[in-house]
Amino acid sequence: MHPAIRGATEEEDDGAFVLPDYIQRHHDWLLRKRLDAAVSSEQPTLMLVRGESCTGKTRSAFEAVRTCMKGWQLVFPKTAGRLLALLDAGGPAPRTVLWLNEMQNYLTGADGEEAAAALRGCLELPGPLMVLGTLWPEYHRILTATPPAGQDTHANARALLGQVKPVDVPASFPAKLLKDPRMHRDGSLARAMGTSTGNRIAQTLAAGPQLVDHYQQATEPHGPYGHAVITAAMDARRLGYTSPLPAAFLEAAAPGYLSGQQRAAADPAAWFAGALGYAREKVKGVAAALEPVADSDRMGALPGVYHLSDYLDHHARDSRRRAFPPESFWSAVRSQEPAPDELAALADASRTRHRYRIAADLYQRAIDAGDTRCLRRLAELHEQAGHLQEAEQLYRRGAAAGDASALVELALRRARGGDLDGAERLAQQAAAAGDARALVELAVRCTQAGDLDGAERLAQQAAAAGSPYALMELAVRRGDSETAEALTQQAIDAGDPMVLMALSDLVGQAMADEQVGQEEWGTTGPLGLAESALQSPEDITEEELWDEAIYGDEDLALRSEAQAQARFGDFEESEQLLLEAADAGDASALTELARLREEAGDFEAAEQLFRFGLEADGSPATPW
Repeated sequence: MHPAIRGATEEEDDGAFVLPDYIQRHHDWLLRKRLDAAVSSEQPTLMLVRGESCTGKTRSAFEAVRTCMKGWQLVFPKTAGRLLALLDAGGPAPRTVLWLNEMQNYLTGADGEEAAAALRGCLELPGPLMVLGTLWPEYHRILTATPPAGQDTHANARALLGQVKPVDVPASFPAKLLKDPRMHRDGSLARAMGTSTGNRIAQTLAAGPQLVDHYQQATEPHGPYGHAVITAAMDARRLGYTSPLPAAFLEAAAPGYLSGQQRAAADPAAWFAGALGYAREKVKGVAAALEPVADSDRMGALPGVYHLSDYLDHHARDSRRRAFPPESFWSAVRSQEPAPDELAALADASRTRHRYRIAADLYQRAIDAGDTRCLRRLAELHEQAGHLQEAEQLYRRGAAAGDASALVELALRRARGGDLDGAERLAQQAAAAGDARALVELAVRCTQAGDLDGAERLAQQAAAAGSPYALMELAVRRGDSETAEALTQQAIDAGDPMVLMALSDLVGQAMADEQVGQEEWGTTGPLGLAESALQSPEDITEEELWDEAIYGDEDLALRSEAQAQARFGDFEESEQLLLEAADAGDASALTELARLREEAGDFEAAEQLFRFGLEADGSPATPW
């Protein structure tokens, strides 16, 4: 737990750990109710406390365990490796709390999937046993999201976290609690209440806003250089670094965040020491932007590495979401030795920011370190640059390593070259490996070419592999009403809300193409069947459909609905939906929005949005 800020009349530097009175909120009641049930059970229980940085997740869990689980043991492995060692040795004894604070540190990285699988096994041990974790919402979404076909990197983590409904810790205190006499009697709480905005008491207690102010309002002489070092650390974390940040990396990356005048005024022998001192300065005696990293094997800190404050990490993922790091940042990345999973993430980040040579170098280093997923990504860069032979070789290597996405790309290349039989064979191999996209694409091509029998054969194969989209498009285009209805019903029977969402989109496109009004969807054929499926009270309402679709893939759902609104002429609603998707981090939505602005004649806004849209609609043709 973070030490809290002190009361207005208390000494700031006496070194004592300040823990203010605990004020229960609604989530505390819910958490304790579940813990009481777990104590009475003979089964192992997984409990998850979810909330943003510095909202009080750890304190809530601590107070609940202290109240509800008296007499139980508590085990707190500090790393994923220590957790695996504990579970390999037979796991915790009954009546033990396995404490996993900041659970993302156990479930991501090189040991993440192995740790998740071991925890799933732990939940099959004799009880009673409590596995209690805390987690940021952002990491919960990443670890539980349905992955693209053939790219499932968190299968065990998703299965583990899918077993439990999190107890959510809100960011703000309810207004009625601010009248609680304890809020005024406790010096730390009273000071936090008087200085926080939006009732964000817990964040102020942990000095979060003050830490942001220390970063943003950096003062001479060392502040500007400290600001540059902190910004480099922020970009490193948000773009892929998960391990502690080396001082050498920060020193090499920081100059690009400074003006020419600031660089000229710096003492080459002393500027970094002053910058590091500013970044390590504790705000309110509580938290620093860069914290030391504890040595996991002995007392003291690891030399030469630092951890970015969680609160600043969380702040940067919003405030710097569209920021482009300078050249010095990428040079520093290339001069270091990130872990293989970090190399892949950093390569993806550099690629989306048009740093293609750097991306190619990082992908190659990840491949050399054994990450075969990067073969396809590097192949795409080569293909984009016109290096077709190199791309083909990399796709083949990826396919040989079991990457279904590489098989998909090879199949589509065969189709573009006119080798439809070869394309189909590769598409079938990809579908068998879990990715039916090539079969869907080939079926759509056949449909557009008028080969409806060939399209149906391929669409049925894709549907059998779990992807009925081609059936829906074929049904809308098929002239034979009886066959079209059967195909549509087969697609609907797949039971996936995303299927119905896509069907709705296809119907909307057909309405636009055929100039059919919303009130004239029809009562027979695929359009009528789609209307029935989307509106039947016995099945699922359209609103529920979109809710489920957004839960599964928010970006896709918002973009699809925006496109539908644009087809019906409601451009204002379409732009609003695209802005929501962009705010959620969907770069493709920015490109869609740019096109709408361009069509409306606002070319300056369109140009800026296209720039921020990155490569969502395709990068420049020659990346090298």
